[in-house]
Amino acid sequence: MRASSRIPHAMDVHRVEPDDEAAERPRAHRHPRTLGRELALQYLYMHDVLEGKDVQLLSDFLGVQEPRPDAESADFARALVDAVVAHREELDAEIAAAATNWKLSRMAIVDRNILRLGLAELISQRETPYKVVINEAVELARLFSSEAACGFVNGLLDRLRAKLRPGEKPSDPALKSVPPPDAP
Repeated sequence: MRASSRIPHAMDVHRVEPDDEAAERPRAHRHPRTLGRELALQYLYMHDVLEGKDVQLLSDFLGVQEPRPDAESADFARALVDAVVAHREELDAEIAAAATNWKLSRMAIVDRNILRLGLAELISQRETPYKVVINEAVELARLFSSEAACGFVNGLLDRLRAKLRPGEKPSDPALKSVPPPDAP
């Protein structure tokens, strides 16, 4: 399947089922926070694509998911979406500062939203270990973007982690200088 077909058209976001290994694992068997992150990413992607237009409410988006997400997944998705939407400008400024020689506007929409989501989680969910946050963001990139995006997301979020959670050790020092994936 082409990478561009992994992210749904904005008008059909509610019908998307991730492919590859996640598609083989029914939603009911995914960890609630993993599912919450997937739902948050899909909604944020739609929100970004339809910016300035009438965007479906998150509650409506969650209500049309099949199967319907459990309360824990939906609550976590809401918390992440709220954090990203409320602090989008600040998140974008942090990402832009960390992504040297790479403009936010040139990043693939899905990659940009994975970074926003991961950074928002690093900031707002301090009880979640940074390694979990970064790993989950890398898995979202693998699932919805490309293998090249995985290293980019890992390296950039680890650089941001070093600034935001300096007392925690880096996840992989070799990835601190990973170049960004090719622009589409």
